[in-house]
Amino acid sequence: MAFKVEQALHMVGGAGETSYATNSRIQEKAIYRTKPILETAIAELYGKLLPERMVVVDLGCSSGPNTFLVVSEVLGIVGDLRRRLEQKPPEIQFFLNDLPGNDFNNVFRSLERYEKMMEEEKGDLLVPHYVVGAPGSFYGRLFPCNTVHFFHSSYSLMWLSQVPQGLESEQGVPLNKGNIYIAENSPPQVVKAYQEQHRRDFSTFLKSRYVELSIGGGMVLTFLGRKSEHPASGELSYLYGLLAEALNAMVSQGIISEDKVDTFNLPFYGASMQEVKAVIHDEGVFDLEQAQTFESNWDPFDDTDDDDNVFDNVPNGKNVAKSIRAVFESLIAHHFGDAILDELFSRYAEKVARHLLIEKTTPCGLELSGCQARQALKRQT
Repeated sequence: MAFKVEQALHMVGGAGETSYATNSRIQEKAIYRTKPILETAIAELYGKLLPERMVVVDLGCSSGPNTFLVVSEVLGIVGDLRRRLEQKPPEIQFFLNDLPGNDFNNVFRSLERYEKMMEEEKGDLLVPHYVVGAPGSFYGRLFPCNTVHFFHSSYSLMWLSQVPQGLESEQGVPLNKGNIYIAENSPPQVVKAYQEQHRRDFSTFLKSRYVELSIGGGMVLTFLGRKSEHPASGELSYLYGLLAEALNAMVSQGIISEDKVDTFNLPFYGASMQEVKAVIHDEGVFDLEQAQTFESNWDPFDDTDDDDNVFDNVPNGKNVAKSIRAVFESLIAHHFGDAILDELFSRYAEKVARHLLIEKTTPCGLELSGCQARQALKRQT
């Protein structure tokens, strides 16, 4: 039976060794990688509207040092522009959104330290701003109509609202046996179930944001996706396939039951650029101004551009395992219990290390910028 992801999903909180705050460098790199796109989008929006008050929402903010990166960028861009245009500084309201299980306590404990740092850095040039939390799923309405100027989301929209339906036969037999995501031996029904769930969720997301955006507002969205046409041949399938291998090894040793693995499917879908564009086109309420892809190494601390060689595969494997654990631990613990976590991710790190000796795989990021509500339609709402 499908469960709502918001009931179980949250990044590992706090600031410990396995926390998301400590193991979210790949997400940090994505934000910095797409910084020029964010700068262009905010500059165009502010220059066009010159608002006295501006509402900016970060969807899927999580917790840790990355949470305030977008806030800092927007404040810097608007501050420079308003001085250049000799405008009175606007007041900016930031909403930080994530699921209710997110470590918002850690976020707002960090806020005072962040504000002090910004005041020391900017002084009187700091744009007046306010930061509040907005817990809830972005697969539905979060804000009143026509109230938000700008939405940002980075590495959050690959999550599904629920585990796809249709992953069992009519007799209740799991169809994706031995796998936790789409794999080469997954039957077509499994692939279709994931694709349809992604299509429904992203469609709901677009409809909700369209109603909430003010006239002239826009979005910048970054996904973790894939380059290949078929989901089973994507880089993410390799990454999560190794995690499935670690789970199955624990089944063979009697540590966990086979049924537990067969009924565990990640509520996650790494879409291709074509799939994302198709949903935007079919909904017909947004104009997509720019779309691009970029790549990042599996190991978030590997900044090399060499596609073939991994010189420190053992620490690389451990880094990958830590980053994956920080993201998926809550779902795994919800299904299997937390007693297996250390053993599972130790095995996973070893499997990743062996894989990196053979192939240095680079997951694909999808960047959509300038997603603007179609004005003729917007004025009718």
